[in-house]
Formats: sequence, structure tokens, C-alpha cells
Amino acid sequence: MRILLSLFVLISCVLGSTSSAGAAELSKADLAFFETKIRPVLVKHCYQCHSADSKDPKGGLLLDTRDGIRRGGEMGHGVVPGNLDESLVISALRYESVEMPPNAPLPANVIANFEKWVQMGAPDPRAGKSSVQRKINFEEARAYWAYQPIEPVSPPATQNRAWPLTTIDQFVLARLESHDLTPAAAARPETLIRRVTIDLIGLPPTPEQVDAFVEDCAQLRQADEAIPVAAMERLVDQLLESPHFGERWGRHWLDVARFGESTGMERNYTFPQAWRYRDYVIAAFNADKPYDEFITEQIAGDLLESQSPSERLKNLVATGFLAIGPKSLNERNREQFAMDIVDDQIDVTTRAFLGLTVACARCHDHKFDAVPQAEYYALAGIFRSTDTFYGTGGGNGNRQSGQLLTLRDGQIGKVSANGGNKNKANANKIKQLTKQIRNFENQLKRAQSAGNAAAKIQKLEKQIAASKKRLSDTRRQMEAETKAKSTKPDAVIMGVQDSAKTDDTQIRVRGEPDDRGDTVPRGFLTVASFHGKVPSPLQGSGRLELARWITSEPNPLTARVAVNRIWQHLFGRGLVASVNNFGNNGDRPSHPQLLDHLAISFRENGWSTKQMIRQIVTSRVYQQACQSPTDISDVDPENRFLSRQNQRRLEAESIRDAMLVASGQIDLAPATSSVVAKIGNGDVGRGISPDKFETLSNKRSVYLPIVRSAVPETLRIFDFPEPSIIAAQRDVTTVPTQALYMLNSPFVLSQAKALAARVRSIEDSTTGRVTHAVRFTFCRNPSDSEVARMKQFLNDAEDQEQAWEALCQVLLASAEFRYLQ
Repeated sequence: MRILLSLFVLISCVLGSTSSAGAAELSKADLAFFETKIRPVLVKHCYQCHSADSKDPKGGLLLDTRDGIRRGGEMGHGVVPGNLDESLVISALRYESVEMPPNAPLPANVIANFEKWVQMGAPDPRAGKSSVQRKINFEEARAYWAYQPIEPVSPPATQNRAWPLTTIDQFVLARLESHDLTPAAAARPETLIRRVTIDLIGLPPTPEQVDAFVEDCAQLRQADEAIPVAAMERLVDQLLESPHFGERWGRHWLDVARFGESTGMERNYTFPQAWRYRDYVIAAFNADKPYDEFITEQIAGDLLESQSPSERLKNLVATGFLAIGPKSLNERNREQFAMDIVDDQIDVTTRAFLGLTVACARCHDHKFDAVPQAEYYALAGIFRSTDTFYGTGGGNGNRQSGQLLTLRDGQIGKVSANGGNKNKANANKIKQLTKQIRNFENQLKRAQSAGNAAAKIQKLEKQIAASKKRLSDTRRQMEAETKAKSTKPDAVIMGVQDSAKTDDTQIRVRGEPDDRGDTVPRGFLTVASFHGKVPSPLQGSGRLELARWITSEPNPLTARVAVNRIWQHLFGRGLVASVNNFGNNGDRPSHPQLLDHLAISFRENGWSTKQMIRQIVTSRVYQQACQSPTDISDVDPENRFLSRQNQRRLEAESIRDAMLVASGQIDLAPATSSVVAKIGNGDVGRGISPDKFETLSNKRSVYLPIVRSAVPETLRIFDFPEPSIIAAQRDVTTVPTQALYMLNSPFVLSQAKALAARVRSIEDSTTGRVTHAVRFTFCRNPSDSEVARMKQFLNDAEDQEQAWEALCQVLLASAEFRYLQ
């Protein structure tokens, strides 16, 4: 341990440190938490007795404004920010003082949300009466920038005509010049190849690839040209064609799609078939599937015509997007459960594709955007007319078991997630019916012998006939089930299908599933509808029309949201910082004309994600160094004007994958299926131990099991997003547990040991070995002073094997390894 600690001090001095990325914007996150977790509960359970609309507010307590809930009532403060003990609302929800709501306590997860909210400081945007519904003027609402049509924009003129390489550069440079800022110099070739390779495929370049790019730049470089265009374009094209591109960019989408391989919540049942959706997403990005098709397949793939069984399977698997969300299997109320699924589907569809938080209108009109509650239920009618097949077995507290879809010879069927349990149930039913028939027959004999009335004899004969029919039907079902099992289906799938009955649904007053209001025709959002009316009536559920409305050219949101997500992954921050929220409570774009220019280009290039990425990374803006030529802390502290590239920490997956690459241990072949599929269906934490999902696999991190509440430590420790949320941008924290993980994790120790063995097997000289160790980890050559210090450390060590492992561990744990420059 002494040698390891001293080495940490040594390498920190040699290699320097890297500061954390910018702090997360908590205000937007806090407001989102309030709107999704707190306000709906207050509206549903509290406003009837504790709002300005109450005839006689109980206990003088008003909970429909920020001031009211903090001031409290006769018994004390309703909420004291940061203080759970002094917050009356918390004690009431816990049933520790008064008991609210009085009929029954709220679920534990809801109470936990309120506790978290108070500990966060009880962020609350409510300045007025929550229960007063506002009148929405849609024409005025459409004046907001996000709803304006995307108009072609000519690139602006710049004073420095030599610097711009692309139209992107012109837009950015014009903005910089308007603030008397100048762009940073180009990054060094070694720095740039590491940056672009990790950005595009999530893996660091090999030393050979670095050498080839540096040589290419040296041979092609013209006067005053830091990175030759031809060299950069050649590198980018190679990376875009790599099969690892889909693994990298598919994982970005899985964050948005809230991908998880279990239900989460109280009864955390596994999703053994969720991996199919993961593989569909990876394949879609590798094939550069047009984004409008990508959207349509995920919302309505089951409704598309297919030219082959394989295409049918792919389209059906795509609808897993709507099925993989978290589910409260402990819910007793079937209607509540169904509407919770609908809410999840509305939320992920509108936030992922439109950048709108429509789910905030479940209990009331949206407080910030022009989305009335009625239009939430217009969308709800579409998803209420859709059956969701998520496949969890029944029993053990699972009150809401689900089926899965099957595909056999191109035909869709349904199957229970319990496997043989259905036949077991049929066998029990046959036994019961056989016994019942025998009893009825004995009663009939006694009745006939006793000369009972004809009516009684006739009734027994009918009961016997009915029971025999049920017995015959059950035997046929059992035979069909046995036959189906003998002819294994081509695939078992999570996904959706139109319900047998598709129809409009009713408004749920205050979001209550059983408190019905007016029936609302199925439809879309008025504020985001352009150039034409919604087709009426919708065909089937209306999901296909919804997908086509989202991807229609007049809709300005979809393309803007998509290119903003791409930009965010390449710069660490979107042109619109609130990536999932383009509504009134979101951020305004830093470069609105550039955003529209990219959106138009995206559509004109066939909604190609690869072409959009190519356009961005071949710009000078992307290729800048992370160091500004001047101090911008006063003018642009957050670097919104892009006078330099942003320093970014690698995501958890890339940190793990880079360790495996450096050590030479990575297995780059795609995984087949998933650990969860091999374990099967069951309740995590009860029937299945979370330890079972720990894996020693050396596959890429995208293939690790993502079980809700049991995410692998190697991902969780570096801010992997909660799989139940629609994650637009990952948090970047710097906490002691990360350092402890790099010190003590068996995975890190094993990779350091393998890296040490690798470099010692290549060279005999200490200088050569040190050089290789730095090249494997940092993708550059070490400086003379770095080599000297590391050699000194090794020379001072008594145990050379232990010293080399410690040295390699520190390289893997260093800031330079974990950050992109």
C-alpha cells in the first residue's frame, strides 16, 4: 500500500490533474423532479382539502403554492427545506403525526420522493394558485422559438476569412467575433485522434493508428494547416464504417430510451428478452438507418408492412422502445397500472423525439407549455389502444404479470413468460374438472334413484355437460401448448400490438384512473401541429399516424432535437443545453441559426446520423484544443460561444473499455443474448440474487446486464444514469468512491496486472516499457521528464513485479486517462 500511495503522489506531479467538467445545472433537474414526482401527488391526494379551491382548508393548511406549503397551518410548517424532522408534510405522509392521506398511506417510493425533495431544498416553481386552469392561446404559444418553422439561413460573414473550414465554423466564428473572442488553436494530432476515435466508436486508438494519423497529417499538411482536411476525413470515414460505431452511438440512444433489463420498483422482475431491443438499436446505428425510419419503427414497427420474416422481426423488436420502461408490478389497481404504462410511453415518446415534457399534463394543464390536460389524454387514447407485452411471470407479489410476443414463420403469437406454468395450470384445471364431473354424476344417480323432480335432474345434466365441455377445451389448450413448445418460435419478443378494441379514452380527473371526465378524441398536440389537421379518424390505435406526424417535414421539433443530441455528445453540451426540454422551461439555443442550419442539413441528407456526425467533427470548431488563447472567464465562463473544445470525462463504459484495450484483454466480438436472458425470469432481490448479474466478461460495456437497482459497479461508480429515467445528459461527479474504486476494485487491479505483463513482454528496456505503458493508456509518447520520474520510481522499488503493476494502476487511474482533451 505504501508503494501505491507514494506512486499516486509521484504520478500526479508528473502528469498533472484535470478538473471536473462543469457542474450540472441543478435548477432544471430540480424543477423536473418537482413536476414529475411531487406536483402530481399533491394535485391527486391533497388539493381537494388543502388548496385555495377548498371550501374550508383543513387545519388552515394550503399546499397549492410554495408560500402556502412552507408557511404551513395550525400544527406547524408544511415543508422546511432541507429539514425532514421539521416538515409536517413528511411526518404526515409517514403516518407519524396526522395521517395523510387519511384513507391509506402512499406507497413507500412516493414518500421517498417527498423526502428527497425536501432534502434537495424543496424546489417549487408555484407562485400562484395551482388549481386555477389557464386559458391557452395556441397562436401566441407558437411564437416561441422551438415551434417556429425551420428556415434556411445563409452562413454569416466573418472578419477572419481564413479560419472557417465549414459552414459550422462560419456560424460559430461570427458569434465569437461579436464578443471579441478568438478561437483556440487546433488540437495536436495525437490529442485529436484520441478524441474523435473515442467520440465515434467509444474505444481509444491503438499506437499504430496514432502513428498512422500523425504521419498522414505530416505528409499532407499545407502551410498554416494544423490538421489536414484529407487526413481528418479519411480517419472519420474509417471510424464511421467501424462495427463499433453502433455500439457507441447505440448506447447514447439507450440512455434516452431508458433501457433496462428489469421492471425496477417494488417487484423488480427481469426482462430476459430486452437484449433484442439493445441489439436492434446497435444495428440501426451501424446501418445508418434514416432517423425518421428509426422513429417510426420504434413507435409503430408492428404496423409496418414487411417484405420478409427477418424484417418483420426487426420491426417488432423495435417496438420494445415502448415496452422496456419501469413497471410497478405491485400495483393492485389494474386501471392504475395500465395508465402508468401509458404515461411512461407518452413521456418517452414526447421527450425523446420532440423535446417536450407532455407527461406533466397528466393531472392538470401543463404549467409552462401550451399542453392542456385534454391533449395529454388525446395521446393517451393512442397508447391505451395499444397492448404492451413485457413478459414477467406471475406470483410472488407480482400482481401484474405480462405476456411476450412470439414470431413463428412470420406470424405473431403470444406466450406466457412463465414457460411451463400455463400447462401446469391446465393440468390442475383438468384434475379439478374431472373431480367435479364425478361429483355431479354421483349426485345425478342419487337424484334418479330417489325419484327427485325432473328440474333438478335436468339441472345436474346441464352442469355435467358444461363441465365436460370445459374439460374438452382445456385438454385442447394443453395439447396446443405442448405442440407450440415442440415447434420452438423463431423469436420471443418484448413489444406492442394494437388492442382488439381501439378507441378514444376519457380524461382522468386529477390523474385518478377511476375518476373519469369527458371523452377526448385521439390526436396530437395542437401547439406542435403545422400545415394541416390531424387525420380523423385514426386507423387502429393511431400509433402509425403519430409516428408520421412526428417525422413530417412541417414539424420543426424533431430534427432540431435530433441534431442537438448529436452535438451534445461531441461537445459535452447541446446548442440547447436542456437536451430533453425544448419547452418554455428549457434553455434557449446558444446558436439558433446554426441549430436550424444543421436541422435542414440533417433532413436534406436523408436523416443520416453518420453524415451529421461527419459534418460536425470535420469542422475547425470540433478540432480546437481545450485551452483558450485568452481568459474567457468573464465573457463566456461556460464556453457557450465555443472559443475552445470542452474538456470531457469519458463515460463509464468508455473508461472500462479503455482499460480493457490498454491491458489487451478486450473481446471485441458482439455479445450474443444477455446475462439476464441466461438467468431467466424472476424477482431480483427475492428469487434472484443481484450478485448473479456480476460478470467477468471482457466484452464491451454496452453488453453488460443493465438490471434496474443492480447496475454493475464499474458503470454505476462513474455516473451511469438511472435506467428508469429518460437520460439526456449524464451527470459528471467527482466523489471519493471513484478514487477508492480505482485503488481497490478487483477489475482495475486485474487490468493493471495484465497491462504490466503486456508491456514487460514487449520490451527489455525500462525506457521502452514505460513508453509503451504511456502509449497504451494516453495514446501519446511520454515526455523525457515523465520517463525519468517513472524510471526512478521503478529503480527504487524492491519488488519489480509489484512496482510495474502499481505504475500501470496509477496510469489507469489518472485524470488524463479518464478525460478527453
